[in-house]
Formats: sequence, C-alpha cells, structure tokens
Amino acid sequence: MMSPMTRRAAMHVAILALLLPTTLTAQAQRPPTRLTVVSDGHPLALWARTAVRPRGVIVLLHGRTWSALPDFDLQVPGERLSVMQALVARGYSVYALDARGYGATPRDSSGWLTPSRAANDVAAVLRFVSLRQPTLPKPTLVGWSYGSMVAHLALQQHPTLASGVVLFGFPYDDVRKSPVAADSGEPPREANTAQNAASDFIAPNAISPRAIEAYVAAALKADPVRSDWKALHEWNELSAAKLTVPTLLLHGELDPYAPIANQATVFSHLGSPDRQWIILAGGDHAALLEATLPAFIAAITNFIERPRLP
Repeated sequence: MMSPMTRRAAMHVAILALLLPTTLTAQAQRPPTRLTVVSDGHPLALWARTAVRPRGVIVLLHGRTWSALPDFDLQVPGERLSVMQALVARGYSVYALDARGYGATPRDSSGWLTPSRAANDVAAVLRFVSLRQPTLPKPTLVGWSYGSMVAHLALQQHPTLASGVVLFGFPYDDVRKSPVAADSGEPPREANTAQNAASDFIAPNAISPRAIEAYVAAALKADPVRSDWKALHEWNELSAAKLTVPTLLLHGELDPYAPIANQATVFSHLGSPDRQWIILAGGDHAALLEATLPAFIAAITNFIERPRLP
C-alpha cells in the first residue's frame, strides 16, 4: 500500500507526463531566441530553441546563399518543416548561426567572408554554447552544403570543441583545388533572386508548392543581398584524413552537389573510425526541408545517441 507521500509523488509524475508534450509544443511555437556571440570583436547572431530538459546540444550551420532561419526554422501554416523545432521535440537544445553577412549578422569592415574567418567564428560559437550549457556533452556540429565545409574546417582545426560532426550535402571535391586569386577589390553585393531560392528543390513531389513559396519569401526577406566570399584557396586545407571527430556523412539520393562517388571517397578517408554514411532516399540538396525531414532528423539524433564503447 502506498504512503500518502508516495501517492503524491506518483501523481506529480503523472501530471508532469501529461503536461510535458503541451510544454514542448508551446516552446516550439514561440519564435527562436536571438543571442549574440562576439568573435574577434564582431557580433554574430545565434538563434536558439531549447528543450525543457535537454539531452544534448546541436549547432546548425547554413549554406552558401541563405541564412539560418529560412534553412532551419521555416514556418509554413499546416506543415512542420522547422529543423529546429523537430530537434527540440527530440529533446535537444538547438542553435543556428547566421555567418558574417547573412541574416541578422552584419558584414565586417572588409565586406568579405573567408573560409578561415568562418571557421574561427564557428569555434567561438561552440565555446559560447558549451559555456552556456556546461552540464551537457559538447555540441554536435551540423553543417549543410557550404556550411558542411565550414564545419569540417572548424573541427579539423579545433577538434576538441565538439563531440561530433554531421556533413550534410557535403560539396567538396578533394581532387579539385582552388587557385590563389588576386585581391578581389570591393564585394559585388549582388541581389538574390527567387529563382535561386527555389533552385535546390528538384526531387519530384518532395515538397508542396506552398512550402516552396514560403521558403522563397523567407529567404529573400532574410538575405536580399548575396553574401560575398574570397580567399577560396583556404578550402584546400580540407582533408578528410585530418577530420578526427566522430562523423556522419549525410546527403540526399538526388543531390547534384554530393554525388555518391565523391561521398565514397570522403567517407573512405575520414580520420575517425567512428563514422557513418547515410543516403536519404528520394531526397535532394534541400532534403532537410522536404518529405525527407523525419529521416534527416532521425539520422542525426540516432548518430548522436548511438551506442559506444565506454
């Protein structure tokens, strides 16, 4: 027979179990929190969504053209396409960075972004997040497209700052090297276009027209002007063999920027024996925003939660 104290404790647990899904839903419906991380004197916008009792931390890096919120927190009435909300629902604290010149992060005085500068900024963000949630494991870094190259470079240079990395839509070709270019002068600051915003959605029936329309609108609102990069020869430092943190290589089956032959070469040379390679069947370069989103989320969380030797 239960004592009165035991009955009260059991009732408290039952009530908490009933309220927890509602609490998670309410948190997800709020807009993400904007934080500021200072890297080498420059303010970086970092967007955050946090689970009630997080089991881990994930940091998201966007691609070449569009910033964090269109890519990772897309809001479409009647559809669930927010990567951040989906990861919060799985029990994670999630942070998404706007790189220099993207979204809410201003350009620096040079007007340009370089691979090494982007990697150093990511290192600053990883340190900030680890200090903010010191009782949790080190963050898992997830990079999409160009962001996967930044993630690779950051953890190749600073391997102790993360517990693992996900390279999603990794476009790097280890054979093709970029020459050292002359000084690029003033950045061109070209206008972004709706056509470019919709260009990654190529898989048939993978996303609704309404969702594409919402993405295009959000992308152009956040990034009306294309960010400018230079010193692309710095990508030549990338070496799969020098990436020694646990790694998940992830891409869509139909992704033209991540052909299987290139991915196989990268995977076979990765420096960590703790590695996985997953292909999202039917997905393309934007598989994280399409019907493949649940598989994308499962791949990442299963990688983080994988059994490991003590």
